[in-house]
Amino acid sequence: MSSSSLPKELLELRASIDNIDAALIHMLAERFRCTKAVGVLKAKNGLAPADPNREKQQVERLRTLALSADLDPDFAEKFLNFIVKEVIRHHETTAAKENGS
Repeated sequence: MSSSSLPKELLELRASIDNIDAALIHMLAERFRCTKAVGVLKAKNGLAPADPNREKQQVERLRTLALSADLDPDFAEKFLNFIVKEVIRHHETTAAKENGS
């Protein structure tokens, strides 16, 4: 089926999805720029790469936000956990570099 034979509404929804996906990528990139700076500060100050208390607070906060946005809070938590694991990995790498490892 060619795109010209698809319903206009479907094409409009797909265009919106494409725009949202692009925004998500840019937002994730900005988030990782911030967390990279956090990792450098943690390494310079001898702080642990992970902060379980902060992570717990973030999970609770995002689950609440997800509920208010009519998004599955379990999905939101899984998504955050995926991101946090990557952030911690970056922080560990940064700490190792800071310590000459």
